[in-house]
Amino acid sequence: MKISGTILFAAILVLSLAPSIAQGLSEEHGYMQPTVLVAALSKWIPLASTGDAEAQFNVGLMYKDGDGVPQDYTKAVEWYRKAAEQGYTEAQYYLGISYYYGEGVHQDYTEAAKWCRKAAEQGYAPSEYVLGHMFKNGKGVPQNYPEAAKWYRRAAEHRLHHAQYSLGHMYKEGEGVPQDLTESAKWFRRAANQKYAKAQFQLGVMYQLGQGVSQDYNMALGWYHKAAEQGDSNAQYNLGVLYQLGEGVSQDYSKSAKWYLKAARRR
Repeated sequence: MKISGTILFAAILVLSLAPSIAQGLSEEHGYMQPTVLVAALSKWIPLASTGDAEAQFNVGLMYKDGDGVPQDYTKAVEWYRKAAEQGYTEAQYYLGISYYYGEGVHQDYTEAAKWCRKAAEQGYAPSEYVLGHMFKNGKGVPQNYPEAAKWYRRAAEHRLHHAQYSLGHMYKEGEGVPQDLTESAKWFRRAANQKYAKAQFQLGVMYQLGQGVSQDYNMALGWYHKAAEQGDSNAQYNLGVLYQLGEGVSQDYSKSAKWYLKAARRR
């Protein structure tokens, strides 16, 4: 019985990432009734005590979230560590994130990078993404754009849309990889097709300017609409511009004003 799920790294970028990690990774644990939690805990504690790594990890999650037990980050870390030291991938990731945020341990980016690397080397996409972020920003490791691009690529190939978006940016700016707008558009498109608003906006920009794709105002309009409907203020503003100028759409000052107003309210 396992309640851990794929971690979408949105919780982790509550920091100052660009793209903001505040967008990414939220955990998706299924809701469990209190009686089920108690039964689960009564099962996992004995297993965890005998060295079962999965049980140790799940006990750590329960302490982290306060599910069936009082919330206690220190105890969560203790159980993550037991599982992580046995090579349990998700526990290594969570231990790394605990060090990243200083939850249950003193904040230590070097330790965060060490544990995230262990999980990343086992092909765990959220850790690959976080490690890429750490190399890009020089947190816990020397800043190294080629290494950042390498880890973003691995996560991107595992279909993590934040990584696809970040890799697209690196190709756009020529950071750690040769500048290549066609590759940039390709990775933005992959993230945009997963409904990631920031990627949809960037793809709209590339169609509007003809960067890496043939200039196409109708396509730009379509991608801006997708992002704008998710609340992306930059896309809302650019829609206002397109409707004002009549690019890719009939000129419409009323719609232009509507989108400008929406953008202004979110800034």
